[in-house]
Amino acid sequence: MKHISILVPKGAILGSIEGPRLVFSEVNALLQRMGRPPLFAVRLVGLEPATPVCGGRYTVAADHLLPDPAHTNLVIIPAVDGDLALALEHNKAFLPWVVQQHQRGAEVASLCVGAFLLAATGLLAGRQCTTHWAAAPDFRRMFPEVELVEDRLLTDEHGIYSSGGAFSYLNLVLYLVEKYAGREMAVLCAKVFQIDMARVSQSAFVVFNGQKNHADELIKRAQTYIETHYQDKITVDQLADLLALGRRNLERRFKRATSNSVVEYIQRVKVEAAKNSLESSADHVNEVMYRVGYTDPKAFRLMFKRVTGLSPKQYREKYSRVVG
Repeated sequence: MKHISILVPKGAILGSIEGPRLVFSEVNALLQRMGRPPLFAVRLVGLEPATPVCGGRYTVAADHLLPDPAHTNLVIIPAVDGDLALALEHNKAFLPWVVQQHQRGAEVASLCVGAFLLAATGLLAGRQCTTHWAAAPDFRRMFPEVELVEDRLLTDEHGIYSSGGAFSYLNLVLYLVEKYAGREMAVLCAKVFQIDMARVSQSAFVVFNGQKNHADELIKRAQTYIETHYQDKITVDQLADLLALGRRNLERRFKRATSNSVVEYIQRVKVEAAKNSLESSADHVNEVMYRVGYTDPKAFRLMFKRVTGLSPKQYREKYSRVVG
C-alpha cells in the first residue's frame, strides 16, 4: 500500500488539499468495486490539530501532527494563498520533515504555488519546476537556483514533481495515479472527474503583463516604450539609442531585470496584443497580424504558437468572446 501524506499548511487553498484526497480515495473505491484491494492510505499532516486555511474562513483537521508519520511514500504540498513569503515563514516547520522523508525514499509533489514551499526545502536546486504563471517572477527572484519552466503543466524530476497554476494540479494527480495504479485507472479517473488528460502546457492561459517587479528604472522605460509601440518594428539598437545605453549593456540589464531578452519581450508583447484582438474581435487573423506589427503570416503563426501552444485559429476558437 502507498502511504500518501497531504500537508495542511497554514493559509492553504482548500481545493488543493481536498482535490488530491478525493481522487486518491476514489481510486481505492474503484479498485474495491473491481474486487481488488485499496492501493492508497491517504492522510492529512499538519502542524496543529485544526489549521486555518483560505484566509481563515475554514479550518482543516489533521490526521497526524509532525513529526508523525515516521514514514510515507509520497508527500503532497498544496497551494497556499496570500503573501508567499509570509506563507513560507508560517509553514517553515514542515520543511525539515519533507527533506527527511525524501531522504528516506519518499517522492514529493507540489501543487501550483506550493512550489514555493518545495523550493524552500532545497530539494529543487538545479532541477526544473513549474508553478502558476502569475507567480513566476516572484519565484525566479526568490529561488534563482531553480530552473523554472513556467510553460509546463507538470514536471517530473526523478520523483520530485510540480504542477502549473490553479486546477492544473489535477493533471499531476492523474499522472501520479497512472504511475502507481496504471494507465487504465488513470483514464477511468479522468472520465469520472472529467479531467482533460491531453494537456501538457499552460502557455495558452498565460496573461503577459510585463515583468516590472524590479528596480531598474531605465529598463522600465524600455518596457513602457515597447508596450506603447508594439505595432512598430522595434530593434534592440533603436532602444539602446533611445536610452543612451550600449547594446550589450541594454541586453544584459534587460535580461537580468525581466528574465527575457529584449527580442523575446517584444515578441511576447505583440502576441499578447494579438491574443486580446482574437478574443474581442471577429477580424481576420491577417488583420490582427498586421495590427501588431507582423507582415509575414508564417512567421506570425509560428511565433504565436511558440508562445501560446496554439495556432491563432485554435486560440480564437477557445477564448473568443465574440458571439456568432
